[in-house]
Amino acid sequence: MRELVVDVPPPIGAAGLATALRDAVTQGRLCGGTPLPSSRALAASLGVSRGVVVEAYERLVAEGRLVARRGAGTAVATSAAVAWIPPEPTPVALPRTRLPLRPGVPDLGLFPHKEWRRASDQALAVLADADLDYPDPAGCLGLRIQLCSYLGRVRAAQVEPASLAVTSGAAQAFSLLAVALRAAGVRRIGMEDPGSAAVRDHFAVCGLTVVPIPVDDEGLDVTVLSRNRVRAVFVTPAHQFPTGAVLSPRRREALIGWARRVDGFIVEDDYDAEFRYDRDPVGCVQGVAPDVTALVGSVSKVLAPALRMGWIGLPPALAEPFVAERAATDLGGPTLLQLAFAELLGSGGYDRHARRARRVYRDRRDAVVAALRRLLPEAPIEGIAAGLHLVVGLPEGVDDRRVVERAEACGLGPLALSALHAEAAHRRSGLVIGYAGHSADQLTSAIERMVTIIGKQPSGSRAAVTPR
Repeated sequence: MRELVVDVPPPIGAAGLATALRDAVTQGRLCGGTPLPSSRALAASLGVSRGVVVEAYERLVAEGRLVARRGAGTAVATSAAVAWIPPEPTPVALPRTRLPLRPGVPDLGLFPHKEWRRASDQALAVLADADLDYPDPAGCLGLRIQLCSYLGRVRAAQVEPASLAVTSGAAQAFSLLAVALRAAGVRRIGMEDPGSAAVRDHFAVCGLTVVPIPVDDEGLDVTVLSRNRVRAVFVTPAHQFPTGAVLSPRRREALIGWARRVDGFIVEDDYDAEFRYDRDPVGCVQGVAPDVTALVGSVSKVLAPALRMGWIGLPPALAEPFVAERAATDLGGPTLLQLAFAELLGSGGYDRHARRARRVYRDRRDAVVAALRRLLPEAPIEGIAAGLHLVVGLPEGVDDRRVVERAEACGLGPLALSALHAEAAHRRSGLVIGYAGHSADQLTSAIERMVTIIGKQPSGSRAAVTPR
């Protein structure tokens, strides 16, 4: 039986019921084509005789607001007049996934539909009734066990199920971690400069004062970090965003020493660690210093952002307040998705998909690098050994923000390197270019259009920006 909630003042008669239904149609609460309950069912629901409902329906059929067909029941007429006119839709920006040079966007067409469906079916086949209860706020134990195995094998992490929590993506991990850090007395957090403006703003909204720490070709400058009064720092050591720098061994050692000396914490975003092309794997900092490091990761780049699936390996001092905040805010994550992902990990499907995606992204990176070297041979290119983006430097005097503004208008979507700097003293001009979401031919065409835009910008070195 189809349910229908209709407000009819007593005593309910055919006229009153017809008026209530008419108002629901004209106000748009009952849309064209909506099926209505049978006269018998609605009469029972309202506690009136069937004749009252039949008469009300007949009146509205005669008015053209309802249609009645033998064997198909009664429904709202698709041509029924609606008293209100919907407002004009507000123009929206082009979706990120349709901007060929936007960094941080994977190719959603690579999602492994068959393997995910198989993993979901297997998870449902063995689902216990208890699995449908409110979940553990730290995440399903089965997934945490699989993640610990995966992270130990692929990232050389030292994490146990009891110290790992499943989150709704990396963003939630950062939000909950900010609460846990504040509970531990942390009020200021260092952050790579340049770095992710979104993460920087995220921590600020969560009540932490963000202190910019410069980055060079060895990664975060720990010497500068030591001179600031902070007890936590955010780093992307495997593939620094946006420069692509790898935190050098001596800097890693210095960073860990700093954290232990100040009784502090390292927030390690394992950004783009799965995608490496021309270098050996780099183990995570957490694997060397699990006592002071929180390791954050997600499936957003390997699988899809829509899954909202992430994790965090927590140091002992932060584990309890983190999970307590998770329990207080949303009672845990979606169990069925977590069990499906656990099955995908355990079956090797996640590894297989990552390898396939790595091959695709390598080819696309090669196409972008080739186009840049052909069209802008003097421009330095950074961060090409791994990840899903690279940085191309611009000559002195070329305003990268203006280039990005014009590229955005052309539907290209690179980011301005200078916009990712918090400190003006660290700022330099360049473009952060993503290459994951489109084909090699589309990317080559996009680079050609972007180089044309660069060539039209004023510069202190005209020859350096003249496209070939």
